Amino acid sequence: MNDQGTAAEPAAAAVAVPEAVTALGERGTRGRAGGRRAALAPVALVVAGGLSVQFGSAVAVLLMPKAGALGVVTLRLAAAALVLLVVCRPKLRGHSRADWGTVVAFGIAMGGMNTLFYQAADRIPLGAAVTLEVLGPLALSVFASRRLVNVVWAALALGGVLLLSGGGFDRLDPVGAAYALGAGVMWAAYIVFSARTGRRFPQADGLALAMVVAAVLSLPLGIMESGSKLLVPSTLGLGAAVALLSSVLPYTLELMALRRLPAPTFAILMSLEPAIAAAAGFLILDQALSTTDALAIALVIGASMGAVRSQVRGAGKG
Repeated sequence: MNDQGTAAEPAAAAVAVPEAVTALGERGTRGRAGGRRAALAPVALVVAGGLSVQFGSAVAVLLMPKAGALGVVTLRLAAAALVLLVVCRPKLRGHSRADWGTVVAFGIAMGGMNTLFYQAADRIPLGAAVTLEVLGPLALSVFASRRLVNVVWAALALGGVLLLSGGGFDRLDPVGAAYALGAGVMWAAYIVFSARTGRRFPQADGLALAMVVAAVLSLPLGIMESGSKLLVPSTLGLGAAVALLSSVLPYTLELMALRRLPAPTFAILMSLEPAIAAAAGFLILDQALSTTDALAIALVIGASMGAVRSQVRGAGKG
């Protein structure tokens, strides 16, 4: 192939019209800035989702004495499923068996994550529960990443998570700690199947269908534990608020983010959750932060910022 003639034409144009060089430079600068903004957009979605879900979890803790842990899960998932079905109106036809398998797995992961986490939060402090739970996404980021730098950020975040525990995990209810670790495993599965569902279904259709699966699985457990308590108007109102804060809004934002963000980077960003949970606990549940907690949060945020910076650089090179 002879590319010399083709390459000479734009070069000659640039010499004849000096403004072309400036225009090309400006477009390149705008292109790089646009690339950075495009890379940061899914990160903002993840952070917004984290704020919503953790403050929603704090409200859920206040609701547990009225409805029980399993009752709160049922209210949260059922209300979220209803809202998403009305808003999204997902189509039931035209999907392959693999599509349905993915959405069912997503629903199972979502239901299991919620059920196990609220069982943990009913037995151990919210901050400790989230700290143990986030080990699942951290492990995913290490095993799934193909870049050494993500392993480094994951290790730094893990150090912050362990510091946030204050060395007190040995004093926690072992059953509650086991539930939190189980929730972490389901959280890692949620990340994987959320990304797959987002690629197979348009908009938030897959999320709506998966939420129905999770709600159906949790319904018998909630009814057995709480029964008619779930029908008290004030309980229903708080349950709806928890559903919007902890399910509808954050899961929608995360589904959108995972369409443009690698799963390992997303998993590292989940290490922000203990810091957000600590803030929610302080503001809503009157749980004070120590100096050690503040240092741990700084480490976790630093690791997340490093992961974000790596993502932005990767997008700029692309």
